[in-house]
Amino acid sequence: MHPTETAAVFTRVIGLISGTSVDGTDAALVEISGTELDLKVELLAGVTYPYPAELRERILAVGAGVAISMAELAEIDDAIAIVFAQAAQNIQIAHQPATLIGSHGQTVYHRPPADRGMGKKTTPHSPLGYSLQLGRGALIAHLTGIATVSNFRVADIAIGGHGAPLVPRVDAYLLSHPQEGRCIQNIGGIGNVAYIPPRHGDWLAKIRAWDTGPGNSLLDLAVEHLSAGAKTYDEDGNWAASGTPCHPLVEQWLNQDYFHLPPPKSTGRELFGVTYMHQCLKDAQAYQLNPADVLATLTELTAASIVHSYRTFLPSMPQRVLLCGGGSRNLYLKQRLQLLLTSIPVGTTDEVGLSADFKEAIAFAVLAYWRNLGIPGNLPTATGAPQEVLLGEIYQGQY
Repeated sequence: MHPTETAAVFTRVIGLISGTSVDGTDAALVEISGTELDLKVELLAGVTYPYPAELRERILAVGAGVAISMAELAEIDDAIAIVFAQAAQNIQIAHQPATLIGSHGQTVYHRPPADRGMGKKTTPHSPLGYSLQLGRGALIAHLTGIATVSNFRVADIAIGGHGAPLVPRVDAYLLSHPQEGRCIQNIGGIGNVAYIPPRHGDWLAKIRAWDTGPGNSLLDLAVEHLSAGAKTYDEDGNWAASGTPCHPLVEQWLNQDYFHLPPPKSTGRELFGVTYMHQCLKDAQAYQLNPADVLATLTELTAASIVHSYRTFLPSMPQRVLLCGGGSRNLYLKQRLQLLLTSIPVGTTDEVGLSADFKEAIAFAVLAYWRNLGIPGNLPTATGAPQEVLLGEIYQGQY
Protein backbone atom coordinates (compact mmCIF):
# COMPACT_ATOMS: atom_id res chain seq x y z
CA MET A 1 0.00 0.00 0.00
CA HIS A 2 1.25 3.49 -0.87
CA PRO A 3 2.06 5.50 2.30
CA THR A 4 -0.64 8.09 1.50
CA GLU A 5 -3.36 5.48 0.91
CA THR A 6 -5.66 4.26 3.66
CA ALA A 7 -7.50 0.97 3.78
CA ALA A 8 -11.30 1.09 3.58
CA VAL A 9 -12.91 0.87 6.99
CA PHE A 10 -15.75 -1.66 7.02
CA THR A 11 -18.64 -1.63 9.43
CA ARG A 12 -20.62 -4.83 9.95
CA VAL A 13 -24.34 -4.05 10.14
CA ILE A 14 -27.55 -6.09 10.31
CA GLY A 15 -30.64 -4.83 8.49
CA LEU A 16 -34.06 -6.08 9.60
CA ILE A 17 -37.48 -5.53 8.06
CA SER A 18 -40.86 -7.17 7.68
CA GLY A 19 -42.89 -5.72 4.85
CA THR A 20 -46.60 -5.30 4.26
CA SER A 21 -46.88 -8.92 3.13
CA VAL A 22 -46.07 -9.91 6.75
CA ASP A 23 -44.13 -13.00 5.64
CA GLY A 24 -41.53 -12.77 8.38
CA THR A 25 -38.28 -11.00 9.21
CA ASP A 26 -35.89 -10.34 6.33
CA ALA A 27 -32.42 -10.16 7.85
CA ALA A 28 -29.28 -9.06 5.99
CA LEU A 29 -25.77 -9.13 7.43
CA VAL A 30 -23.61 -6.71 5.45
CA GLU A 31 -20.22 -5.04 5.46
CA ILE A 32 -20.41 -1.35 4.58
CA SER A 33 -17.68 1.14 3.70
CA GLY A 34 -17.62 4.66 2.28
CA THR A 35 -20.40 7.17 2.78
CA GLU A 36 -22.39 8.22 -0.31
CA LEU A 37 -20.95 8.18 -3.85
CA ASP A 38 -18.20 5.85 -2.61
CA LEU A 39 -20.68 3.67 -0.68
CA LYS A 40 -19.95 -0.04 -0.94
CA VAL A 41 -22.01 -2.88 0.49
CA GLU A 42 -21.22 -6.59 0.59
CA LEU A 43 -23.97 -9.03 1.55
CA LEU A 44 -22.50 -11.68 3.85
CA ALA A 45 -25.76 -13.46 4.65
CA GLY A 46 -29.46 -12.99 3.94
CA VAL A 47 -32.22 -15.05 5.54
CA THR A 48 -35.99 -14.71 5.90
CA TYR A 49 -37.22 -15.98 9.25
CA PRO A 50 -40.98 -16.71 9.03
CA TYR A 51 -43.24 -15.38 11.75
CA PRO A 52 -44.90 -17.92 14.05
CA ALA A 53 -48.34 -18.48 12.51
CA GLU A 54 -50.25 -17.07 15.48
CA LEU A 55 -48.17 -13.87 15.56
CA ARG A 56 -48.60 -13.38 11.81
CA GLU A 57 -52.38 -13.65 12.15
CA ARG A 58 -52.38 -11.11 14.99
CA ILE A 59 -50.29 -8.67 12.95
CA LEU A 60 -52.54 -9.03 9.91
CA ALA A 61 -55.60 -8.46 12.09
CA VAL A 62 -54.14 -5.26 13.55
CA GLY A 63 -53.19 -4.07 10.08
CA ALA A 64 -56.74 -4.75 8.90
CA GLY A 65 -58.12 -2.48 11.63
CA VAL A 66 -59.35 -5.07 14.14
CA ALA A 67 -59.80 -3.35 17.52
CA ILE A 68 -57.42 -4.50 20.27
CA SER A 69 -56.55 -3.25 23.74
CA MET A 70 -53.36 -1.35 24.54
CA ALA A 71 -52.20 -4.40 26.52
CA GLU A 72 -52.57 -6.58 23.42
CA LEU A 73 -50.74 -3.99 21.31
CA ALA A 74 -47.87 -4.01 23.81
CA GLU A 75 -47.74 -7.82 23.66
CA ILE A 76 -47.50 -7.78 19.86
CA ASP A 77 -44.88 -5.01 19.96
CA ASP A 78 -42.75 -7.09 22.34
CA ALA A 79 -43.29 -10.31 20.38
CA ILE A 80 -42.13 -8.69 17.13
CA ALA A 81 -39.06 -7.20 18.83
CA ILE A 82 -38.16 -10.64 20.22
CA VAL A 83 -38.52 -12.26 16.76
CA PHE A 84 -36.37 -9.51 15.22
CA ALA A 85 -33.72 -9.88 17.94
CA GLN A 86 -33.62 -13.65 17.38
CA ALA A 87 -33.18 -13.07 13.64
CA ALA A 88 -30.26 -10.71 14.35
CA GLN A 89 -28.63 -13.26 16.63
CA ASN A 90 -29.16 -16.19 14.26
CA ILE A 91 -27.81 -14.49 11.15
CA GLN A 92 -24.50 -13.81 12.89
CA ILE A 93 -23.82 -17.50 13.53
CA ALA A 94 -20.57 -18.49 11.76
CA HIS A 95 -19.78 -14.80 11.09
CA GLN A 96 -17.88 -12.09 12.89
CA PRO A 97 -20.37 -10.17 15.06
CA ALA A 98 -22.07 -6.99 13.89
CA THR A 99 -21.64 -3.68 15.70
CA LEU A 100 -24.90 -2.07 14.57
CA ILE A 101 -28.49 -3.06 13.74
CA GLY A 102 -30.94 -1.13 11.57
CA SER A 103 -34.48 -2.33 12.24
CA HIS A 104 -37.39 -0.99 10.23
CA GLY A 105 -39.85 -3.04 12.28
CA GLN A 106 -43.32 -4.12 11.19
CA THR A 107 -45.69 -1.48 9.81
CA VAL A 108 -49.20 -1.91 11.16
CA TYR A 109 -50.61 1.52 10.30
CA HIS A 110 -49.71 4.24 7.82
CA ARG A 111 -51.53 7.53 7.32
CA PRO A 112 -50.06 9.84 4.67
CA PRO A 113 -50.03 13.59 5.32
CA ALA A 114 -53.54 15.01 4.94
CA ASP A 115 -54.66 11.48 4.01
CA ARG A 116 -53.39 12.16 0.47
CA GLY A 117 -52.61 8.49 0.01
CA MET A 118 -56.24 7.68 0.77
CA GLY A 119 -57.47 9.78 -2.12
CA LYS A 120 -58.50 12.83 -0.06
CA LYS A 121 -57.63 16.43 -0.76
CA THR A 122 -55.26 18.55 1.29
CA THR A 123 -56.69 21.40 3.38
CA PRO A 124 -54.83 24.22 5.17
CA HIS A 125 -55.41 22.41 8.47
CA SER A 126 -54.56 18.91 7.26
CA PRO A 127 -52.70 16.77 9.78
CA LEU A 128 -49.19 15.48 9.53
CA GLY A 129 -48.79 11.91 8.47
CA TYR A 130 -48.50 9.07 10.95
CA SER A 131 -46.82 5.71 10.63
CA LEU A 132 -46.50 2.98 13.26
CA GLN A 133 -43.86 0.26 13.13
CA LEU A 134 -43.90 -2.35 15.90
CA GLY A 135 -40.85 -4.18 17.24
CA ARG A 136 -39.22 -1.56 19.45
CA GLY A 137 -35.55 -0.93 18.93
CA ALA A 138 -34.77 -0.50 22.63
CA LEU A 139 -35.76 -4.11 23.30
CA ILE A 140 -33.82 -5.39 20.27
CA ALA A 141 -30.73 -3.55 21.52
CA HIS A 142 -31.19 -4.98 25.03
CA LEU A 143 -31.68 -8.57 23.83
CA THR A 144 -28.79 -8.54 21.33
CA GLY A 145 -26.37 -6.24 23.13
CA ILE A 146 -25.91 -4.39 19.81
CA ALA A 147 -26.63 -0.71 19.21
CA THR A 148 -29.91 -0.53 17.28
CA VAL A 149 -31.38 2.20 15.09
CA SER A 150 -35.15 2.04 14.63
CA ASN A 151 -38.23 4.25 14.12
CA PHE A 152 -36.83 5.54 10.84
CA ARG A 153 -40.00 7.18 9.49
CA VAL A 154 -40.95 9.58 12.26
CA ALA A 155 -38.34 12.32 11.66
CA ASP A 156 -39.38 12.75 8.02
CA ILE A 157 -43.07 12.71 8.96
CA ALA A 158 -42.54 15.27 11.73
CA ILE A 159 -41.47 17.92 9.20
CA GLY A 160 -44.33 17.18 6.79
CA GLY A 161 -43.01 14.27 4.72
CA HIS A 162 -44.67 10.93 4.09
CA GLY A 163 -41.94 8.96 5.83
CA ALA A 164 -42.00 6.81 2.70
CA PRO A 165 -40.44 5.63 0.56
CA LEU A 166 -37.15 5.79 2.48
CA VAL A 167 -35.02 3.47 0.34
CA PRO A 168 -34.49 5.72 -2.76
CA ARG A 169 -31.42 7.51 -1.33
CA VAL A 170 -29.77 4.12 -0.83
CA ASP A 171 -30.86 3.06 -4.34
CA ALA A 172 -29.32 6.25 -5.73
CA TYR A 173 -25.85 5.48 -4.43
CA LEU A 174 -25.89 1.71 -5.02
CA LEU A 175 -27.85 1.39 -8.27
CA SER A 176 -27.41 4.57 -10.29
CA HIS A 177 -25.66 4.47 -13.68
CA PRO A 178 -23.60 7.15 -15.47
CA GLN A 179 -25.61 7.00 -18.70
CA GLU A 180 -28.76 4.98 -17.98
CA GLY A 181 -31.99 6.17 -16.38
CA ARG A 182 -33.39 3.40 -14.20
CA CYS A 183 -36.57 2.59 -12.31
CA ILE A 184 -35.95 0.51 -9.21
CA GLN A 185 -39.32 -1.12 -8.63
CA ASN A 186 -39.89 -2.81 -5.31
CA ILE A 187 -42.86 -5.18 -5.25
CA GLY A 188 -43.67 -6.10 -1.67
CA GLY A 189 -47.19 -5.99 -0.31
CA ILE A 190 -47.23 -2.45 -1.68
CA GLY A 191 -45.25 -1.44 -4.78
CA ASN A 192 -42.89 1.52 -4.78
CA VAL A 193 -40.62 2.98 -7.42
CA ALA A 194 -37.45 5.05 -7.38
CA TYR A 195 -36.67 6.74 -10.69
CA ILE A 196 -32.92 7.40 -10.86
CA PRO A 197 -31.72 9.52 -13.79
CA PRO A 198 -28.23 9.12 -15.28
CA ARG A 199 -25.57 10.07 -12.74
CA HIS A 200 -24.40 13.45 -13.98
CA GLY A 201 -25.22 17.09 -13.33
CA ASP A 202 -27.86 17.71 -10.67
CA TRP A 203 -29.00 14.08 -10.85
CA LEU A 204 -29.78 13.58 -7.16
CA ALA A 205 -32.35 16.39 -7.18
CA LYS A 206 -34.07 14.78 -10.17
CA ILE A 207 -34.78 11.47 -8.44
CA ARG A 208 -38.48 10.77 -8.04
CA ALA A 209 -40.06 8.07 -5.87
CA TRP A 210 -43.49 7.08 -4.61
CA ASP A 211 -45.73 4.14 -3.77
CA THR A 212 -47.24 2.88 -7.03
CA GLY A 213 -50.12 1.01 -5.35
CA PRO A 214 -50.76 -2.68 -4.67
CA GLY A 215 -47.84 -5.04 -5.09
CA ASN A 216 -48.60 -8.48 -3.69
CA SER A 217 -51.15 -7.35 -1.08
CA LEU A 218 -54.36 -7.96 -3.03
CA LEU A 219 -52.92 -11.05 -4.74
CA ASP A 220 -51.91 -12.70 -1.48
CA LEU A 221 -55.24 -11.93 0.17
CA ALA A 222 -57.14 -13.29 -2.85
CA VAL A 223 -55.03 -16.46 -2.99
CA GLU A 224 -55.69 -17.14 0.69
CA HIS A 225 -59.42 -16.50 0.20
CA LEU A 226 -59.78 -18.49 -3.02
CA SER A 227 -57.79 -21.45 -1.67
CA ALA A 228 -59.72 -21.43 1.65
CA GLY A 229 -56.46 -20.80 3.48
CA ALA A 230 -54.51 -23.62 1.83
CA LYS A 231 -52.14 -21.12 0.17
CA THR A 232 -50.85 -17.72 1.22
CA TYR A 233 -49.32 -16.67 -2.12
CA ASP A 234 -49.23 -17.64 -5.79
CA GLU A 235 -45.85 -19.33 -6.28
CA ASP A 236 -44.16 -18.02 -9.45
CA GLY A 237 -47.58 -16.64 -10.45
CA ASN A 238 -48.50 -20.09 -11.78
CA TRP A 239 -52.16 -19.96 -10.71
CA ALA A 240 -52.65 -16.52 -12.25
CA ALA A 241 -50.80 -17.61 -15.40
CA SER A 242 -53.44 -20.30 -15.97
CA GLY A 243 -56.14 -17.63 -16.16
CA THR A 244 -56.97 -14.71 -18.45
CA PRO A 245 -56.93 -11.09 -17.25
CA CYS A 246 -60.15 -9.10 -17.64
CA HIS A 247 -58.93 -5.82 -19.11
CA PRO A 248 -62.20 -3.85 -18.73
CA LEU A 249 -62.09 -4.64 -15.01
CA VAL A 250 -58.48 -3.48 -14.76
CA GLU A 251 -59.44 -0.21 -16.46
CA GLN A 252 -62.29 0.18 -13.98
CA TRP A 253 -59.97 -0.38 -11.01
CA LEU A 254 -57.39 2.07 -12.38
CA ASN A 255 -59.97 4.83 -11.96
CA GLN A 256 -59.37 4.63 -8.20
CA ASP A 257 -58.32 8.06 -6.88
CA TYR A 258 -54.94 6.95 -5.53
CA PHE A 259 -53.56 6.10 -8.97
CA HIS A 260 -54.21 9.65 -10.16
CA LEU A 261 -52.73 11.52 -7.19
CA PRO A 262 -49.44 13.17 -8.14
CA PRO A 263 -46.33 12.20 -6.14
CA PRO A 264 -45.06 12.41 -3.49
CA LYS A 265 -47.57 9.88 -2.23
CA SER A 266 -47.67 6.77 -0.08
CA THR A 267 -50.20 4.13 0.81
CA GLY A 268 -50.62 0.77 2.52
CA ARG A 269 -53.01 -1.97 3.54
CA GLU A 270 -55.28 0.71 4.97
CA LEU A 271 -56.35 1.24 1.35
CA PHE A 272 -55.22 -1.84 -0.57
CA GLY A 273 -56.25 -4.42 2.01
CA VAL A 274 -59.00 -6.87 2.87
CA THR A 275 -61.94 -4.55 2.19
CA TYR A 276 -60.49 -3.52 -1.17
CA MET A 277 -59.85 -7.16 -2.12
CA HIS A 278 -63.44 -8.14 -1.35
CA GLN A 279 -64.70 -5.26 -3.49
CA CYS A 280 -62.48 -6.55 -6.31
CA LEU A 281 -64.00 -10.03 -5.94
CA LYS A 282 -67.47 -8.50 -6.00
CA ASP A 283 -66.63 -6.54 -9.16
CA ALA A 284 -65.32 -9.74 -10.78
CA GLN A 285 -68.67 -11.48 -10.35
CA ALA A 286 -70.18 -9.31 -13.09
CA TYR A 287 -67.70 -10.85 -15.54
CA GLN A 288 -68.18 -14.41 -14.26
CA LEU A 289 -64.46 -14.87 -13.69
CA ASN A 290 -63.09 -18.13 -12.32
CA PRO A 291 -60.42 -18.04 -9.57
CA ALA A 292 -57.50 -18.18 -12.03
CA ASP A 293 -59.01 -15.31 -14.04
CA VAL A 294 -59.45 -13.27 -10.84
CA LEU A 295 -55.78 -13.75 -9.94
CA ALA A 296 -54.69 -12.96 -13.49
CA THR A 297 -56.74 -9.76 -13.34
CA LEU A 298 -55.34 -8.72 -9.95
CA THR A 299 -51.83 -9.42 -11.25
CA GLU A 300 -52.63 -7.23 -14.25
CA LEU A 301 -53.74 -4.46 -11.90
CA THR A 302 -50.36 -4.50 -10.17
CA ALA A 303 -48.51 -4.44 -13.49
CA ALA A 304 -50.80 -1.87 -15.11
CA SER A 305 -50.74 0.46 -12.09
CA ILE A 306 -46.92 0.43 -12.13
CA VAL A 307 -46.77 1.25 -15.83
CA HIS A 308 -49.54 3.86 -15.49
CA SER A 309 -47.45 5.51 -12.76
CA TYR A 310 -44.40 5.68 -14.99
CA ARG A 311 -46.24 7.09 -17.99
CA THR A 312 -48.19 9.61 -15.95
CA PHE A 313 -45.63 10.93 -13.47
CA LEU A 314 -42.09 10.34 -14.73
CA PRO A 315 -40.24 13.13 -16.58
CA SER A 316 -39.20 10.47 -19.10
CA MET A 317 -39.47 6.71 -19.34
CA PRO A 318 -36.52 4.74 -17.95
CA GLN A 319 -34.04 2.84 -20.07
CA ARG A 320 -34.18 -0.11 -17.68
CA VAL A 321 -36.46 -1.41 -14.93
CA LEU A 322 -34.95 -3.43 -12.08
CA LEU A 323 -37.31 -5.35 -9.80
CA CYS A 324 -36.79 -6.33 -6.17
CA GLY A 325 -38.91 -7.65 -3.32
CA GLY A 326 -41.04 -10.78 -3.22
CA GLY A 327 -42.94 -9.83 -6.37
CA SER A 328 -39.71 -9.98 -8.39
CA ARG A 329 -39.97 -13.78 -8.10
CA ASN A 330 -43.49 -13.81 -9.58
CA LEU A 331 -42.60 -14.85 -13.12
CA TYR A 332 -46.07 -14.16 -14.51
CA LEU A 333 -46.12 -10.65 -13.04
CA LYS A 334 -42.67 -10.00 -14.48
CA GLN A 335 -43.84 -11.19 -17.91
CA ARG A 336 -46.90 -8.92 -17.78
CA LEU A 337 -44.72 -5.94 -16.83
CA GLN A 338 -42.34 -6.68 -19.68
CA LEU A 339 -45.24 -6.89 -22.14
CA LEU A 340 -46.69 -3.56 -21.00
CA LEU A 341 -43.29 -1.84 -21.04
CA THR A 342 -42.60 -3.17 -24.57
CA SER A 343 -38.94 -2.51 -25.43
CA ILE A 344 -37.79 -1.35 -21.97
CA PRO A 345 -35.88 -4.30 -20.45
CA VAL A 346 -37.24 -5.61 -17.13
CA GLY A 347 -34.75 -7.44 -14.92
CA THR A 348 -33.95 -7.67 -11.21
CA THR A 349 -31.42 -5.92 -9.01
CA ASP A 350 -29.60 -9.27 -8.77
CA GLU A 351 -28.38 -8.60 -12.31
CA VAL A 352 -26.51 -5.48 -11.17
CA GLY A 353 -25.08 -6.99 -8.00
CA LEU A 354 -27.66 -6.19 -5.32
CA SER A 355 -29.85 -8.95 -3.89
CA ALA A 356 -33.47 -8.55 -5.03
CA ASP A 357 -34.70 -10.61 -2.08
CA PHE A 358 -32.85 -8.65 0.61
CA LYS A 359 -32.46 -5.17 -0.90
CA GLU A 360 -34.89 -3.59 1.57
CA ALA A 361 -33.13 -5.16 4.57
CA ILE A 362 -29.78 -4.03 3.13
CA ALA A 363 -31.19 -0.52 2.74
CA PHE A 364 -32.11 -0.27 6.42
CA ALA A 365 -28.64 -1.46 7.36
CA VAL A 366 -27.29 1.43 5.27
CA LEU A 367 -29.76 3.90 6.79
CA ALA A 368 -28.63 2.84 10.29
CA TYR A 369 -25.00 3.22 9.21
CA TRP A 370 -25.73 6.72 7.91
CA ARG A 371 -27.60 7.63 11.09
CA ASN A 372 -24.61 6.55 13.13
CA LEU A 373 -22.35 8.77 10.99
CA GLY A 374 -24.75 11.73 11.11
CA ILE A 375 -25.67 11.53 7.41
CA PRO A 376 -29.30 12.30 6.39
CA GLY A 377 -31.23 9.34 5.03
CA ASN A 378 -34.32 10.78 3.37
CA LEU A 379 -34.71 12.27 -0.09
CA PRO A 380 -37.14 15.22 -0.05
CA THR A 381 -38.07 14.60 -3.70
CA ALA A 382 -39.24 11.13 -2.65
CA THR A 383 -41.00 11.76 0.66
CA GLY A 384 -42.19 15.32 0.14
CA ALA A 385 -40.33 16.57 3.21
CA PRO A 386 -39.01 20.14 2.93
CA GLN A 387 -35.44 19.16 3.85
CA GLU A 388 -33.03 16.33 4.53
CA VAL A 389 -33.04 14.94 8.08
CA LEU A 390 -31.32 12.27 10.13
CA LEU A 391 -33.51 9.16 10.23
CA GLY A 392 -33.93 6.82 13.16
CA GLU A 393 -33.49 6.71 16.91
CA ILE A 394 -30.37 5.09 18.36
CA TYR A 395 -30.55 2.66 21.30
CA GLN A 396 -27.26 1.51 22.79
CA GLY A 397 -26.84 -2.22 23.25
CA GLN A 398 -24.75 -2.19 26.41
CA TYR A 399 -25.75 -0.21 29.49
